[in-house]
Amino acid sequence: MKMNRALISAALASVIFSGNALASDNTITFMGEVTDETCSVSVNGTDAAPVVLLPTVTATALNGSQTAGQTTFDIGVTGCTGTSDPAGVQISTVFVGNNVSATTGNLLNSGDADDVEIQILDTSDTEIDFRNVFNGGGDLSLATDETSATATYTAQYYSAGTATTGTVQASLQYAVSYQ
Repeated sequence: MKMNRALISAALASVIFSGNALASDNTITFMGEVTDETCSVSVNGTDAAPVVLLPTVTATALNGSQTAGQTTFDIGVTGCTGTSDPAGVQISTVFVGNNVSATTGNLLNSGDADDVEIQILDTSDTEIDFRNVFNGGGDLSLATDETSATATYTAQYYSAGTATTGTVQASLQYAVSYQ
């Protein structure tokens, strides 16, 4: 009987401690802003469920740390209230990758092509590392009395080795920050 109590106590302690460890994986973080400025946000003019279509490329075009299929897309803000402040309004694009490569920081492919990722370039054609939240640093800023702005980004295929044929799909979350 003492042995059973000891086993039950050990099992219970293990469940409690492992439950605490798992709790951090089940955390939902809510973030937002309260600001004087608000705008409508769109991607390529679409404000709901936007899709950026990359061209079809051959697997050989991607072999050996290559990129292919560069496709630009625009993040836009419209209907902003504007400001008479001579400094204007600082608005920045914010991206968070949904499934990110720990090695490259690119967006991982959820399609069936192997060794293919989606790489995003910022407005200066610099690769974005999605291992961290990306902030466009005022890429959508409005000058005095302006009510809209656009920032152009680039998406492209990337392979660090030998790409295989198949579908490619990746995603990220986007928002704007009014600071």
